[in-house]
Amino acid sequence: MDVLLSFFANIDWSEIWLATGDTMTMLFGSLFFTVVLGLPLGVLLFLTSPRQLFEQKGLYAFLSLIVNILRSLPFIILLIVMIPFTVLLTGTSLGVAGAIPPLVVGATPFFARLVETALREVDRGIIEATQSMGATTRQIITNALLPEARPGIFAAITVTAITLVSYTAMAGVVGAGGLGDLAIRFGYQRFQTDVMVVTVVMLLILVQILQTVGDKLVVHFSRK
Repeated sequence: MDVLLSFFANIDWSEIWLATGDTMTMLFGSLFFTVVLGLPLGVLLFLTSPRQLFEQKGLYAFLSLIVNILRSLPFIILLIVMIPFTVLLTGTSLGVAGAIPPLVVGATPFFARLVETALREVDRGIIEATQSMGATTRQIITNALLPEARPGIFAAITVTAITLVSYTAMAGVVGAGGLGDLAIRFGYQRFQTDVMVVTVVMLLILVQILQTVGDKLVVHFSRK
């Protein structure tokens, strides 16, 4: 027991819980905006893609290019590149507020592609049947596409949320706060192994909770 206590001698649990709260705020704040922006973008990518309802090769190619560029840009580079925009938008590039804009920009294209993939898995016969009944575009999207793709969309949200957890940890490099910041400042720079271990365990627990909840939602909304 004494050995265990001595190993965790550097742990300040108030700091750990504060950092966990910051990580949760960054995660769910950025996830909300990612879904709000990424869902319509994913639907638009699907609708304008080849052999779909509103095939627009030029628009689809343009959107795909933007999405691919943002997806291929390493998140740590995106954090630095976006500092002027983040300061303009939030007034700071530090802390939770400074981390959310780059988190949203980094995750939205990723989520949009997952939504597009989920929509492609919808049986085309369902879309055609809805069209034959005289449904409008809005009705096709809201009554056929999205309900049928719901399990895939929830799976996409789960994958995106887990990706955002890793992004929040990387955001600690530029002083965004959270568990990643704690791991870098204390675990890495001050060689406090116990702090590093605790922050990693907390992140692993958070990922496991997100995956479990996401899997249950997918199963719940899947057709038996």
